[in-house]
Amino acid sequence: MTAPTASPSGTLAADNTSAAGPGRVRPPRPARPAAGPGLRILSAALSILAALLLGFVADAGLVSDLRHARDRQVDYAGFRSALANGVAPVGRSTGGGRAPNPGEPVALLEIPALHLREVVREGTTADDLSRGPGHRRDTPLPGQSGVSVIMGRQATYGGPFRRLGELSTGDTLTLTTGQGKHTYRVIGPRRSGDPQPPAPAEGHGRLTLITADGTPFVPRGILRVDADLVSTAQPTPAPAVASGSLPDDEKPMASQQTVWLPLVLWGQALVLAAAALAWAHARWGRPHTWVVGVPLLGALGLMVADQAMLLLPNLL
Repeated sequence: MTAPTASPSGTLAADNTSAAGPGRVRPPRPARPAAGPGLRILSAALSILAALLLGFVADAGLVSDLRHARDRQVDYAGFRSALANGVAPVGRSTGGGRAPNPGEPVALLEIPALHLREVVREGTTADDLSRGPGHRRDTPLPGQSGVSVIMGRQATYGGPFRRLGELSTGDTLTLTTGQGKHTYRVIGPRRSGDPQPPAPAEGHGRLTLITADGTPFVPRGILRVDADLVSTAQPTPAPAVASGSLPDDEKPMASQQTVWLPLVLWGQALVLAAAALAWAHARWGRPHTWVVGVPLLGALGLMVADQAMLLLPNLL
């Protein structure tokens, strides 16, 4: 047996060959020190921050666009069926018309100059506008006399009105409702400080399209495009909401305050999941924790970001 040799520091070191030989047992490796409470809290906080940032970027840049494309197809199929069966809402009247329900498709908007075709829904909350343009409920439906208002997003959820400022005087657009197809001719765009066109004459109609103005995600005001109805105005029942009584969260650049409760609940779920994964990391190790943690935190981060998006201005 080979005798131990002295190391330069004076200590005895076992021969490597002998240590690895038959019958020899390697000395156990020293155990890694367990993560302390401070490290676990920091790990959980960083996991929450990463999930929120990734969820918000994914929701604003990709997921919201995919959702809008899906919702547009679903709403288009449903509205075509309602038109074919003669049950599309046209407003409550003595003739038996039906008032639209909040969130229900009410019109099909087509703007050839922008290559745009969108289903218009009833309501202008941030949630309503996440599915496409929305009809302001305290105004007449498109095609009727008076001033109809349709609002749409500039950048998020497909940004259906991102090119609205490219419309110029004389461009035409059409809206199809339960009362038929209606044609409008653009008067022109206007921004804050520009004069408002005179009100339409009795029995005539006008449409105002509204979105955010300025750089996407950094709005500097509101852009409006006015268009006069050049086809025959249809009978006009009273709007679903009286003028001046529209809820604040349906007005231009408003946020939806009703999302605070689901936002807090999803946020709590994200915090608990991050804390559980920080504990699991100390018990399971990194590979197993990543397999479970990445999908879980990603899904919860996306849900929190989806609710937080509704707190942004509804025209964004």
